[in-house]
Amino acid sequence: MQRVLIIGGNGSGKTTMARKLAEITGLPLCHLDSLYWTDGWKPREREEFLALLQAELERPSWILDGNMKSSLNKRLDYCDTVIYLDFSGIRCFFGAIKRVIQNRGKSRADMGGNCVERFDRRTWRFIFGTLKFNKIHRGLFYQAVAARPNVRLIVLKNRGQVKRFLQSIQKEQALKKTEQ
Repeated sequence: MQRVLIIGGNGSGKTTMARKLAEITGLPLCHLDSLYWTDGWKPREREEFLALLQAELERPSWILDGNMKSSLNKRLDYCDTVIYLDFSGIRCFFGAIKRVIQNRGKSRADMGGNCVERFDRRTWRFIFGTLKFNKIHRGLFYQAVAARPNVRLIVLKNRGQVKRFLQSIQKEQALKKTEQ
């Protein structure tokens, strides 16, 4: 597990899990949002975004969280492990609301540029989009991963499974240290 892609519905906790996994494993962490967004929620030019993404993908190891369907196949071509947070739409809906409330008026560290969280039309589209995410994207995500038999797929369906998975990785890391 050297190149880990974390995908899942918006509000599922991809960024939080990515941070925790990076702390446990020591793998470098990159947030797809930090490559894509610039100040004021403006997307980078496509070519610039793809160049930044390519530079990250070519590194020997990483954890990369984010969805962005347009670059999914490129990211899958480089990863060895996919962690799919396949949570229910309602769980993601409440996760997205919680995130906006906790970060309202601030720009999150995992974002590129100065992207202040606020409740506006864009935010509400984002939040309500969480309810349709699985219907629109789940099949595509599973199909894209299945087309790569060398990629290990780990599906986690709820926060309890995420917690147990992270604990198991932490135990593995501790065991490796004692063996050295």
